[in-house]
Amino acid sequence: MIETAQGAALATLPIERRRWSRRVGPAAVVWAAGYGVFGLASALTNTPIVQFGPSPAPVALNWLVVAVAVVAGAVVPATLRPWGRRVPRVFLLSVVWGLAVVCAAAAFGLLMQLASVLISQQVDSWASAGNQVLAAVGVVLLVGTARAHQHATSGTCPRCGEKHGARTSWVRPEPSPAPRAVRVAAYVGCAAFLPYIAMKTTWALGGTFAGVTGADMTPGAEQHDAGGLWPVLESVGIDPTALLAALGIFLILGLVRPWGQVFPRWTPFLAGRPVPRWLPLAPALLGAASLAPYGLVGLPYVALGTLGVVPIDRGDFQTLEDMLVVAWCGMVAFCGHGVALAIAARSYFLRTRPRCVPTPAP
Repeated sequence: MIETAQGAALATLPIERRRWSRRVGPAAVVWAAGYGVFGLASALTNTPIVQFGPSPAPVALNWLVVAVAVVAGAVVPATLRPWGRRVPRVFLLSVVWGLAVVCAAAAFGLLMQLASVLISQQVDSWASAGNQVLAAVGVVLLVGTARAHQHATSGTCPRCGEKHGARTSWVRPEPSPAPRAVRVAAYVGCAAFLPYIAMKTTWALGGTFAGVTGADMTPGAEQHDAGGLWPVLESVGIDPTALLAALGIFLILGLVRPWGQVFPRWTPFLAGRPVPRWLPLAPALLGAASLAPYGLVGLPYVALGTLGVVPIDRGDFQTLEDMLVVAWCGMVAFCGHGVALAIAARSYFLRTRPRCVPTPAP
């Protein structure tokens, strides 16, 4: 029965989609082997690849990477081979989805690493950055494997999620705005970043915010040997993190408005063509996975610190109140924009999802 369902599901797909459905599982197996070798080599050489903030975690945690790779290497083949039919479907899907969640946690902070590389060509640890990249690749492959197995065993089309005949064609929906509630969430997410942008821009222009001047912030960057674009941008009054925040606002607006689904008229050779779905979704999901957890944890902590429930160190600021002002600007931005970005990305995914339309027989 399962073999019939798998064959029916694949028969409904165009050739390129069939190839993807068949290749994502083997690609996940190859990834598991490479990830396991990476984790084992780092453990044997005592190279920490897991970080908690700026500090490396104990090397013993490297063995968790090996464990994830081993479990993935054992479970993913069961979704590809006939003997896997004897394994309960719910169990296989639960394990694969669970591994994807673990890899997503391991990839946390990848956005910050990428921003650091683009701006200053530096990261806290290249080994840790490599672990985050491999974990992010694992998330994509494991989610793809789980979805392919889920659709194959239920006889549904991986593209539209429905059951239909073999003669179908893809139809991409016309550009459309997101529902009103999603647009409101996106606008709130944009507004949440404005105080953060104002704070960073004030410092970049040499002004004073929360008792700290731009001159006070510059030595901090030089102390960390910031190079690349960072000093160049700050020399003209542009804070790199404020620039990234502005790009985040542009991204989320494109996710909820029709113009985010079609290349603009001034784009050479691409004007009027549909934007590939992965182009905005990849940075949106990466940004949401990085900002939302950080903000959802940090915002309650800052709130408790403001109420005096938990102690907060004022750091380099003159007063605790100054530090809290800066913390509120940052946590509101990360939480508000991160959550709104996740909502907008989901809406964009659903609105741009191609539909399978029955094709009449010749």
